[in-house]
Amino acid sequence: MTVAFLGTGLMGLPMAQRLLAANIDLIAYNRTPEKLEPLKAAGAEVAAHAGQAIRAADCIILMLTNAVAIYSVLLSDGASSNLAGRTVIQMGTITPTESKEIRNAVMIAGAEYIEAPVLGSIPEAKAGKLIVMVGAHQEQYQRHLELLKNFGPEPILVGCVGTAAALKLTLNQLIASLTTSFALSLGFVQRQGIDVELFMQILRPSVLYAPTFDKKLQRMLDGNYTNPNFPTKHLMKDTDLFIAEAKSVGLNVSSIEGVREILEIAIKMSFANEDYSSLFSAINSENMNL
Repeated sequence: MTVAFLGTGLMGLPMAQRLLAANIDLIAYNRTPEKLEPLKAAGAEVAAHAGQAIRAADCIILMLTNAVAIYSVLLSDGASSNLAGRTVIQMGTITPTESKEIRNAVMIAGAEYIEAPVLGSIPEAKAGKLIVMVGAHQEQYQRHLELLKNFGPEPILVGCVGTAAALKLTLNQLIASLTTSFALSLGFVQRQGIDVELFMQILRPSVLYAPTFDKKLQRMLDGNYTNPNFPTKHLMKDTDLFIAEAKSVGLNVSSIEGVREILEIAIKMSFANEDYSSLFSAINSENMNL
């Protein structure tokens, strides 16, 4: 089997490297060709355009930024004409509505489609320990299970197409909300003159604790958001997707809209490409009306 990997950014690169390590024939495409150099050095074939990668592959894995990028790379006239008889596995973060629409377009082009978004960041991607959530029919899930195990040990069948995309957005909403809440509490503790380690000592054994708090604590204390595993701009994108979908099903989104305002401040503070723990600096900014 030959796999085309379209999109080799922060997460896509280590995921593609996992396939190479498993001796899977890989052809890679990225709209920024320079990002393909590590894969080329490791033995992957590099495609000059998406259509070339699709033609050479039995299975196409998408790890692209958003639905617009998917339509541009996969479903443009030059690429979609090569899809017939192939399998498309969509692994990025998009809405369930978008995933269903892309599935329909892929099926019209004569290919099959499953979604398999992942939870985790670069360390988990490198180690093959991502949580893989699959939206597919049972037969499709079983047929592609061994391939998906390269990314995570126990890919989970969530349901039909759309359900895994929805679950991924649900979890990313928690990332944004939990990080914002922790950043606010941490800032309040500091301004009240309470020792931060004492705060953490009380928090850690409580039911309120989440491991992400300790993962982000030192970054927040140091104000060091460089070398991100997940940039602020991507969390902003996913938050916008969640808000739109949650509104469409009649949910009150006031809480996450407040989080979005903090994310917007962080981006205005030039933290768009930095780690999303920059939410702490946005909350502690002297001017919240940037």
